[in-house]
Amino acid sequence: PVIMMSGKAQLTDAVRAVKLGAFQFLEKPLSPEAVLATVRAALELNRARAENRALQAELGRRATLIGAGTAMQQVRALIARVAPTEARVLITGESGTGKELVAAAIHSESRRRGRAFVTVNCAAIPRDLVESEMFGHERGAFTGATERRLGRFELADGGTLFLDEVGDLSQEAQAKLLRTLETGELQRIGAERSMRIDARVIAATNRQLEDAVRAGTFREDLYFRLNVFPIELPPLRERLEDLPALVAHLAERVRPRNAARFTDDALAALSAYSWPGNIRELAN
Repeated sequence: PVIMMSGKAQLTDAVRAVKLGAFQFLEKPLSPEAVLATVRAALELNRARAENRALQAELGRRATLIGAGTAMQQVRALIARVAPTEARVLITGESGTGKELVAAAIHSESRRRGRAFVTVNCAAIPRDLVESEMFGHERGAFTGATERRLGRFELADGGTLFLDEVGDLSQEAQAKLLRTLETGELQRIGAERSMRIDARVIAATNRQLEDAVRAGTFREDLYFRLNVFPIELPPLRERLEDLPALVAHLAERVRPRNAARFTDDALAALSAYSWPGNIRELAN
């Protein structure tokens, strides 16, 4: 990461430097605290990019969609249609059906495949930290903000941001997400200016967002922003023809050198079960 510094630059110089790829532009006089905070933030971005490259490589290995049944053929066809576009995608389905794998497959087949694939589990973030986690904050923005933090949107700039369990976002976070989607800009907590962000958003939920909209717990305007191209994943009990292939794939993943073999009777027993936890339950 490049940090520019000058004592005579104008605003246009700073804007040009950032457009050319500079991480930050500092003006004299410099304070040690500001320089250290900027360097820390730059190093954090570098670490995040390295982690994203590693995760992307891992996703490439894991994002294989298993199954040749009618349902999975339809899902693959939808992925092939939407991946080359910039359309937002809303993936729905029960928990454990593989929504993140579908999002990763869309990213890997898109023009953004060489950039970051960043995941946010909206249900796992404490409500008072959602805005900081997604949009970042400046040093001193609130108690405990000892240094600048880059949000997931910023880390996904140029790539894809996957919002898992988006139906669990609070009303406040929904409002800020809607503004970012509408304007293409975000503002870190405590920042004076907004910044342009180019991240493709793919969202997923195991809830019926139409019911949440009617109940007033999910914004209708945000729902329409996210639900541009819907993909619904079938539960495992509705695609049991894929179960032998899934079992073989998962067994190979668990024991690559000596995968367990399942007899016809074992596969029949597995097929007789309803799998309420879907593929995640099967994998475990």
